[in-house]
Amino acid sequence: MPRRSNSAPLAPEGCGPALPLAGQAAPPLRQQVFERVRAAGQIPRVDVAKDLGVSPGSVTALTSELIAAGLIHEVETPHHGSARGRPPVALSVSPGARYVVGMKMGDFGHSAVVVDFAGGQLAEMDFQTDALKKDAATLVEEAASLFEAVVEKAGLTRAQISAVGVGLAGVVDHERGHVPWSPVLLERDMPIREQMSARMGLPVHIDNDTNVLTLAELWFGAGRHKSSFAVVTIEYGVGMGLVIDNQLYRGAMGLGLELGHTKVQLDGALCRCGARGCLEAYVADYALVREARVALDMNRDQSGKISSMLETLYDQAKAGNERARTIFRRAGRYLSVGLSNVVHLFDPDLIILSGERMRYDYLYAEEVVAEMAALTLDKGRPPPKIDINVWGGFVWARGGAALALSAVTDETFGDAWADI
Repeated sequence: MPRRSNSAPLAPEGCGPALPLAGQAAPPLRQQVFERVRAAGQIPRVDVAKDLGVSPGSVTALTSELIAAGLIHEVETPHHGSARGRPPVALSVSPGARYVVGMKMGDFGHSAVVVDFAGGQLAEMDFQTDALKKDAATLVEEAASLFEAVVEKAGLTRAQISAVGVGLAGVVDHERGHVPWSPVLLERDMPIREQMSARMGLPVHIDNDTNVLTLAELWFGAGRHKSSFAVVTIEYGVGMGLVIDNQLYRGAMGLGLELGHTKVQLDGALCRCGARGCLEAYVADYALVREARVALDMNRDQSGKISSMLETLYDQAKAGNERARTIFRRAGRYLSVGLSNVVHLFDPDLIILSGERMRYDYLYAEEVVAEMAALTLDKGRPPPKIDINVWGGFVWARGGAALALSAVTDETFGDAWADI
């Protein structure tokens, strides 16, 4: 049975990837030292040197620079046993050195968090939206309003925020900052990053929402100690993120890993992207609701929200309604096909099923996992471990914060270091 996790800590003891990068991908040693301290939460200098494989003298010199720059500080750690004398000293990131905002702009609502440089969360906020699709100008204004509200709630000012990280459903070109297509937007190929940055007066970084969710797992969750893992999320859509060699993989054009739009049935059910037979058209929220309307004669509630229909469908399945159970069972079988394809293509150490819909245990029942294993080539090795993560809606925004933290860290130790 998959292991289930219900939440993530708001003030983690360390954050960021716990496994260091190597070779050409490794950042400058000064940045490696800083990131090792942040990943550990608190760590003595000698352990930093040991973990990075460098001399203690080099670490002492670099940490002195980082302390002088206000990026890390010394903390006393308690004695163990009856030891006397000065308490041992460890290093820790100075939380107030930088602040970022992470955001998720969603189909039916948006969420935001404020996070400090050590990964601690200061505030969170969300609100529901009326229209599923909207023009880019409206989306930008909604993002700006949410940004201002959550920063005020954190007791900070705009000037104290270093950057904003935004996750958005659909095809997102992270490098260009453009959104070729999103189910949230009426227009196509919109320069959302440029528009949000101009409106907020800050650097903005955007990515596909499942990529930022994967960053949340890499920085705060089950993926911190894994060099290779996949995240599959099931909500109003189906998405996938992938970490290879401790780094988020986006594909050659930054448009890859659209698991929800891989085909599982030729000329099958209509997907919201306009094509037929996509995995999403059988597993996502709207697919379950579409089935429920036909099989159970259900319609949207008076508030116009799909969520109550899903809850009703789930309650009926739990109560023994065979038609409701059949809907979830069918979705689970298609999910097993998608997961077996992930295993064949990427062979990850771990697959994390993440998202609010993971409350619906029919989607990851033992039968689903068993069928995934049956569809996977058996070469004498066990299938990858599957974790279930039912973090609340703010996990997406925390992923946006991780996106911003990563960018701000690179900038701090790049050309901007000379100005510190």
